[in-house]
Amino acid sequence: MIIVTRKGVTDAEIDHIRERVEGLGLQTHLSRGVERTIIGCVGDESLLREVPFLSIPGVDAVHEVLKPYKLASREFHPDGTEIPFGATSIGGEELVVVAGPCSVEGREMMLETARAVRDQGARGVRGGAFKPRSSPYAFQGKGKEGLEILAEVRAETGLPVVTEVMDTRQVELVAGYADVLQIGARNMQNFSLLTEVGRTRRPVLLKRGMSATIRDLLLAAEYVMSQGNSHVILCERGIRTFETATRNTFDLAAIPVLKRETHLPVFADPSHAGGRRELVLPLSYAAVAAGADGLLVETHPQPERAVSDGEQSVDLQEFSELMEGLAPFCRVVGRPLGLSE
Repeated sequence: MIIVTRKGVTDAEIDHIRERVEGLGLQTHLSRGVERTIIGCVGDESLLREVPFLSIPGVDAVHEVLKPYKLASREFHPDGTEIPFGATSIGGEELVVVAGPCSVEGREMMLETARAVRDQGARGVRGGAFKPRSSPYAFQGKGKEGLEILAEVRAETGLPVVTEVMDTRQVELVAGYADVLQIGARNMQNFSLLTEVGRTRRPVLLKRGMSATIRDLLLAAEYVMSQGNSHVILCERGIRTFETATRNTFDLAAIPVLKRETHLPVFADPSHAGGRRELVLPLSYAAVAAGADGLLVETHPQPERAVSDGEQSVDLQEFSELMEGLAPFCRVVGRPLGLSE
């Protein structure tokens, strides 16, 4: 349920409305607009049906939210959410590009990559310290050593760091180093992990599961947000279909659908979507044209030597070409493209 306040409502009136709702055991979430404030009510809404809200000072209207996801719904929060991210924000006017290798392989490689992508306009650096791999014998990441390298990269370049957390036991450790916690596709419905990262107050980049619907993705975001963390970035990274020509099938339509359904920022991951480096640029252009707020791009100085996902990583020259090629698409959709400070 959402309660829409009257224009000019006072803070005291808002506090009184929230007290009435919370006194019945529900949670309230405030969304302040230019002229109106919306109070979202989360919990057993049947308890509210007998409350004469329209007689309470400051209340203009009451609406039921029919969607199963409440906090993530645009009904709940009509204005788009902006999340601070280094020198910019995610979900604002600017297209935000985050780039880096699949895995943190070493200090020099990470520094070389981060400097190069920063100089081309990337606003953040990505790299996995813990890696979920299909085979238990494949490279699993450098763990804490990888996190320490990422912290050094941030100190050297000024770029915020995005890295994956795979397990509830890792959350405190990873949150101590990362600016944004990534939840990978395999963990999108790991509800214990979603709950735990929701308690950290670190922004969360939530990747869509390989077989997940848009509804599933938004309900996963709801788990994070229900713990008080509203800074969730959704990421379309392709889904499994019968098609075998690409690693996954890029659900381009999911981007405008999500922009309509939710106030949360939407990223696209063209690297995993196509699974081939020659597809990264065209899929990136398509994502921007569809309304994506940002891109997550796997980039490596020598993709042929990468310990993981080299086949879908662009090299530094190709990343430069990507940033140059994005400029006309950004102009068409009215978004500035991030440039290094």
